[in-house]
Amino acid sequence: MTTGRGLHPAAKVVDYLSRGWWSDETVDQLFAEHVRTRGSLLAVVDPANRDALLGSAPRRLTWAELGEEVTHLAAVLLGLGLRRGDVLGVQLPNTIELVEVYLAAWTIGVVVSPLPMQYREREIVGMGSQAGFAAYVTSPRFGDRSPVTDLLGLRDRLPSLRAVLAFGAPAELAGLTPGAYAVMPAPATEDEHALVAAHTAADPNEPNDCLTICWTSGTESEPKGVPRCHLDWIAISWGTVDAPGLVTEDVLLNPFPMVNMAGISGMFLPWLRTGCVLVQHHPFDLPTFLGQIAAERVTYTVAPPALLWMLLHNETLMAKIDLSSLTRMGSGSVPLQPAMVRGWQEKHGIGVINFFGSNEGVGLLSSPADVPDPDERAQFFPRYGAPGLTWSSRVSEWIDVRLVDLGTGEDITTPGVSGELRLDGPTIFAGYLHGETRPSPFDERGYLCSGDLFEIAGDRGQFLRYVERAKDIIIRGGMNIAPAELESLIAEHPAVVDVAVVGDPDEVLGERVAAVVSLAPGGSLTLEELADFLRTKQIASFKLPERLEVRAEMPRNPVGKILKRLLRLPTPDPRPAPSPVGA
Repeated sequence: MTTGRGLHPAAKVVDYLSRGWWSDETVDQLFAEHVRTRGSLLAVVDPANRDALLGSAPRRLTWAELGEEVTHLAAVLLGLGLRRGDVLGVQLPNTIELVEVYLAAWTIGVVVSPLPMQYREREIVGMGSQAGFAAYVTSPRFGDRSPVTDLLGLRDRLPSLRAVLAFGAPAELAGLTPGAYAVMPAPATEDEHALVAAHTAADPNEPNDCLTICWTSGTESEPKGVPRCHLDWIAISWGTVDAPGLVTEDVLLNPFPMVNMAGISGMFLPWLRTGCVLVQHHPFDLPTFLGQIAAERVTYTVAPPALLWMLLHNETLMAKIDLSSLTRMGSGSVPLQPAMVRGWQEKHGIGVINFFGSNEGVGLLSSPADVPDPDERAQFFPRYGAPGLTWSSRVSEWIDVRLVDLGTGEDITTPGVSGELRLDGPTIFAGYLHGETRPSPFDERGYLCSGDLFEIAGDRGQFLRYVERAKDIIIRGGMNIAPAELESLIAEHPAVVDVAVVGDPDEVLGERVAAVVSLAPGGSLTLEELADFLRTKQIASFKLPERLEVRAEMPRNPVGKILKRLLRLPTPDPRPAPSPVGA
């Protein structure tokens, strides 16, 4: 798969358009319509801690003001020679400028490839080389470092790079390293309006044009590029609009970096779809996050499970903060604790939506409308296509879901039997960047092989229950152990705020179970105490952890996933140790 015009085959586009799964809309059209109809209303808000982060004051823009600045930036990009299909590397925190860069690039057909702020030389050079970055936009300052200075030091290793931009307000540009083009927010001039209008009239966007190249998380191997177009991004966004029931009057608080499915589909595109208010947040800081909820009267946000669990049990903190505007929240990326989902609903009247997704297009969601019982919502997702059942999100009518036995290749229809989740439909990507050099992610029937194990559950077979990543299953003496099951149980221990279960290598059994935990302030836990706690859950004895490690915090990649490869003990060297000299 390349990023040339038209990611999906023409026949597939015609088919999905006829079914109503895709439309002829483009993302830039959604934005232009809000600028036209909602011009004087608030559109986007900067992080409250922007000054500490970037050295400039936070801003608030209406749709009309945002439209002016987007047009100005689009003219700047055109002036630098960027055209349709060029790839723009973007490394900016969640700010108004990040929103503007995306919208300006998409207006003129430039592909955005977003990178987390934590990425350095290895990731930037690797991804820039794969995607062929034509230009790169970043910040002169981020905390105590200068990302633009770092990038300029790598320029000779990125031969495709024609321009480097440093995006910021005047105070941020003082002492800018020579070699970068300084660009700052400004309303578009008449000439800039004319330039952009002439360009878009002569070369309008098409729904199958590439919008982004996001990157797989790379927890186990080198990240892969995931191209996405208007068609599938807009289709995906309907799920994250429908599940929380977002409307124009909502105020969204976005704490996830806008670099992949969570930040783009979970927050950015629903904002564009509904025309509500987007409040940016970066990097995650709990006091700032809670302060923004109160100050901006946020109605919907997303947060990691560990944070929601901690807040639920910190009555002193909860008594000091104002969450009265919040009506629902999203969470996911790891299995949710039933007690946490139930606690937020019963104590605070806030329904937690359970999300499961990936850049390639795996998208399941469990909302209060579909799964009212909080315990079930924490553990199960709707089984799209289950006979006699309908679900609230329109995406459920578009996605074809199968579970496949990895041993036999047969479809699984029996509850309680785990198999790989495979999907087909309008939210699935077209293939990896340079996919001709990689193994296909699709099976012989064209379904995306997710690599995730699920099983059918529920009294009517109406649910799917996540079991584990296929490669993360622990095999102890021939017995399969799902880390997700143990993680959900261990997370219920009152001393535990975060947990990861991994397999340690064992010469006899193959693997042994290890639990790595972070504890609440003042908390303590021993392996024996943990085993006793798990025994009360009536689990099989072979699942009990045989190693416990307590860490102050978990190692995570830039998008928040725990790096389990850093938690496993190394495989012992099978070779005999060398004899001491002189022995």
